Amino acid sequence: MTRNNILLVVTLCSLAVTLATIKTFQNRSHSSGLNASPGSHLSDAEASIVLYEPLPHPYCTEVGEGATAYGKEHNIPILVKVGQESTQANVNQNIESLFTMGYRAFSFYPVDPAGSKGLMNRLHHSGKIAVVYGAQPEEGSETSFAVATDTRKAAALATEKLVQLMGGHGRILNVLESMTDGNTPLRIKAIEGVVSNHAEVHIIQTVGDVTTEQQAREKIESALVARGDEVDGIICTGYTTTVATAMLISEHNSKPGARFIHFVGLDTDERVIKAIREGWVDATLAQNPFGHGYISVALLDLMQKGWIPKSSYQFIDSGCMVITKENVAFFHTGIQEMTRVIVDDLRTKYLTEPALK
Repeated sequence: MTRNNILLVVTLCSLAVTLATIKTFQNRSHSSGLNASPGSHLSDAEASIVLYEPLPHPYCTEVGEGATAYGKEHNIPILVKVGQESTQANVNQNIESLFTMGYRAFSFYPVDPAGSKGLMNRLHHSGKIAVVYGAQPEEGSETSFAVATDTRKAAALATEKLVQLMGGHGRILNVLESMTDGNTPLRIKAIEGVVSNHAEVHIIQTVGDVTTEQQAREKIESALVARGDEVDGIICTGYTTTVATAMLISEHNSKPGARFIHFVGLDTDERVIKAIREGWVDATLAQNPFGHGYISVALLDLMQKGWIPKSSYQFIDSGCMVITKENVAFFHTGIQEMTRVIVDDLRTKYLTEPALK
């Protein structure tokens, strides 16, 4: 072999090693395209617990903040990862990529309760621990816990509040969010169930399948233009729809001489809270997304330390409360207290202490 040929072989081998190193680094850094939440800054080897958010969203951000807070308080590395879209296929792809990298415990939102079942079962049979938050899994899923708002109870509570505000009679515009979300059918049944108990209350129109504020505003504006004189109250059971409706109703109710339309929404976006303080919006239902992250990660931490679930599946209601002008200044304290009480009960109500060796 000539001297030039030897140099060429050495150069090609060096190039191959360099490219392989770069590829390995990219795979580990990007983790199938996932994005680390702000402040997570953890390498793959530092954490065993993953809190997975399906996409960037204010609700998901608060869940991640709860998980991060638990990690800081207990000096435990928590990796918070954000996916690209709220589809079960995307959730499956990203989490499966993560568990092949050595992570042992996962908390995630079951975007599609039926579709999530297979993912939970694969995690379980791979020796991983899975807890879900935000919604309940399909029956038979191999996960020990779901930490979420009791969706039926919350929707019923919001509807009862709206009926009360309307004086026990009137016509309701029911505004729903994504029709593929596993919680939406539960909310529909709860709302319709409450309305059926009040002979003088009726749902005159349902607006649904809304995923952005712009879509929500357009659909709600169209409904109000067509039937605004008939609408006495509006109920929203989604974050995006609540923000859009709060803005529209504030504009309407603040006009001199306008007939006041009552409104109860969901979640605590600052624009909604501001409208409640100013008196243009009646109420919103505060969930506990911070608790969804904090409590689910606490469960994973304890189970990794040997604590055993008292039954094969347990639902933990993270709590909710109606926010009005009367309590808007201090509702955060009530939500924090809900989380504290649940966490204090984990070792006695939901888990059994590890057996002594």
